[in-house]
Amino acid sequence: MNPLDELSALTKLFPDGPPLFERAEHVPAALVPEPYKKLLKHDAHMTVTMEAHYDAPVEVHILERNLDENIYSRRIILLKKGTDQVVQFGIVRFDLRYVTDPIRDEILNGDTPLGRVLIDNNVLRHVDLGALLRLTAGPGLAKYLSMPVGDVTYGRLATIFCNKVPAVDLLEVAAPVNGVEPT
Repeated sequence: MNPLDELSALTKLFPDGPPLFERAEHVPAALVPEPYKKLLKHDAHMTVTMEAHYDAPVEVHILERNLDENIYSRRIILLKKGTDQVVQFGIVRFDLRYVTDPIRDEILNGDTPLGRVLIDNNVLRHVDLGALLRLTAGPGLAKYLSMPVGDVTYGRLATIFCNKVPAVDLLEVAAPVNGVEPT
């Protein structure tokens, strides 16, 4: 699927509210400035990457969620634990058929970032980077990431394979990094 079509499919899971983006572009890794490239161009869980970058655990705050039979979707922000500092915005679509009932319950409970749940429960997983994105903030993203409308940040589309099955589709957007002017 075209990355911008996948982006559209994920954002349409939560159609209410102001637009997230004024513009979204699929970009090659060579055009992603640091530290965004380091934060996004990898095959690890963003939970681990954000914790390493911010030298602190992260916690999840669920903005919206839907459960349609086995398909669980949520729009979230990750915060540096114990603070109001948002480090990431995300949208997740998870086919829960590929995890056990206790893991399903922990995910639906929403107290722990998804990556941490999968890691702590030793779910055999692989993260497949789909595309890197240059995103111009619309009113929605600007609100969630505390950034001006029209400013740029970077994100990625990824798929998590659980036990060798593509189970999770993700949009993960890095919060603006202080002192870095995205191009």
